[in-house]
Amino acid sequence: MVHVLLNLFLISLFLFGSPSAVVWSGEESESFHLGRVATDEEVNAWDIDVGPDGEGLPVGRGTVEEGAQVFAEHCASCHGATGVEGPMLELVGGQGTLATSHPIKTIGSHWPYATTLFDYINRAMPFTAPQSMSPDQIYSVVAWLLFRNGLIEQDAVLNQDMLPTVRMLHRDGFVPDPRPDVHRPHPQQPKLPVPMLGEIHFPTSGSPKAQRHFLRGVLLLHNFEYDDAQVAFQRAQKIEHDFVMAYWGEAMTFNHTLWGEQYFDQAREVLARLGSSDEERIAKAPTDREQGYLQAMHALYGEGKKVDRDRTYADQMRVLSDRYPHDLDAAAFYALALLGTAQGERDAKTYLQAASIAESVFQRNPRHPGAVHYMIHAYDDPEHAFLGLRAARTYAKIAVAAPHAQHMPSHIFMALGMWDEVITANEISWTASETRRKQKSLGVGERSYHTVYWLMYAYLQQGRVADAKRLLDMVRDDAAQVESRFVKGYLAAMRGTFIVETQQWDVSGLEEDRAGLRFSGVTSELFAMGLSGVKTGSMDIARRAVAKLRDHIHSATGTRSPSQVLPARVMKKQLSALLLAAEGKVDQSLRLLKEATTMADTLPFDYGPPFPVKPVHELYGEQLLESGRINSARAQFDLALARAPKRALSLKGLAASSIE
Repeated sequence: MVHVLLNLFLISLFLFGSPSAVVWSGEESESFHLGRVATDEEVNAWDIDVGPDGEGLPVGRGTVEEGAQVFAEHCASCHGATGVEGPMLELVGGQGTLATSHPIKTIGSHWPYATTLFDYINRAMPFTAPQSMSPDQIYSVVAWLLFRNGLIEQDAVLNQDMLPTVRMLHRDGFVPDPRPDVHRPHPQQPKLPVPMLGEIHFPTSGSPKAQRHFLRGVLLLHNFEYDDAQVAFQRAQKIEHDFVMAYWGEAMTFNHTLWGEQYFDQAREVLARLGSSDEERIAKAPTDREQGYLQAMHALYGEGKKVDRDRTYADQMRVLSDRYPHDLDAAAFYALALLGTAQGERDAKTYLQAASIAESVFQRNPRHPGAVHYMIHAYDDPEHAFLGLRAARTYAKIAVAAPHAQHMPSHIFMALGMWDEVITANEISWTASETRRKQKSLGVGERSYHTVYWLMYAYLQQGRVADAKRLLDMVRDDAAQVESRFVKGYLAAMRGTFIVETQQWDVSGLEEDRAGLRFSGVTSELFAMGLSGVKTGSMDIARRAVAKLRDHIHSATGTRSPSQVLPARVMKKQLSALLLAAEGKVDQSLRLLKEATTMADTLPFDYGPPFPVKPVHELYGEQLLESGRINSARAQFDLALARAPKRALSLKGLAASSIE
């Protein structure tokens, strides 16, 4: 293209400069005998284009402060002191006006790529002396213009590595020109690289080489890929030993906010490598914004109880987000911190507040992985799940390299009973997680059993019992192969669910040692074995299961939150009610089941496979139906389906109770 343009330019000079030299013989020829072929030197002088992905950017750096001086000297005479006064086009503002009757097209409202802003200034500005500014001057004036449009912070430093990471507000506001005569890139031309973990703009004081690893680490943090994030942050530290934010990032990998896990000692060890005290570490942070991140993290890993530290950390992230309103990652991490203050309790007000913050980030950057991830968690219940469908359908597409991101949409799909979508999401996630495990030569104990559990449950809702059993058998084999309480805990949960859903009653293994296994998994397995005892007439097994369940609950009281223990108490009451029914005490049994539903209704909506493993309204409905109380049974199945839409056994019960 450069050759063509330059040849046309030379032709025009030839035509208008020496008209008498033009001679045409009147005969057809492959050449018009106009001008001459441009030399390599002439071509290279014009071959300075910069692509949307940043290809072609020269080495250099610039700051907002330096850019203000460059703009005042070279640009203000045409565009005004602040970029809006004119007389030439406005450069600043206009956000939100494009769809109005008076659109204002500026860098902030209309320009799709920050890199091509550099390209235009580099080749065409200043108007009176194009191509006269150095790369440092251009980076600086671009920084000033982006800052004036609210796209970067005032202390940002732009260079050839950072500029391509700036996301413009109107990036996705253009569509390809469909006309057949419009030039299309050659098929062999490389496409722009597609970010595999999402897109963020998180400038720091780190060197460009270290910054690449840092950004990858933050993306992995947002995607809850904590182990890989730790590796990325450590690589950034290796490149730049005093890179403060790389230590911040590694320490944050030990706080698994929504999993109820915090590895306090390991995080403190990371901080100790950066400095021996909070003051020493903060002194190493070269900008106020980076100091704010460190201060918030010090609150998270400071003195006091975890519940208090979580609240203080959320408050600090709110302050940081308010102080730097263009820092979308501060806002996203604040949303996540708010979810963490609920301590596993699904507090609707807190969750919706977090959702509102994540939504605002999503509106400004639709490819931000934290925004869509935290929206899904915030809307993850049957009452609000429809609000999360947009995020669910978006997340897996923007973070294709994160197995957890492939799984997360199924939280929304399961809450709505969309079983095909649940299965697809978890099959993709499972494949991705296994690929990662094998690439890293990890053992079977590192498998994504969370994904396997959800996939098994979804298979069972579609009656795909053989597929579900294949997964259960795989986990059973893994548990026999590795000594892992983690794997055995998932095996217990999956076995309990399989028994309840398939009604393939199994009382074997009641006396096995379950010490230290996942609390909910043990609870579900003991319940399923007690239920199996009742259904097979093995009342001694059923009573022993109730006793073990009682001891299990007692051992957890005081060490676990009420929301974890209460479902276990409900399941114990359910089993006791079934034992009464087996003894012919039907009315007493139904009263006890009604009490169980009252207890369970105080629990917030949960997500994923049900816990209690046998939904209380479903079991109550089945017992009412068995006693001939059809209308009352129908009401219970309706309630069960309100909490777990399109659940197979509840639908079966509703159908049975609807037959007159």
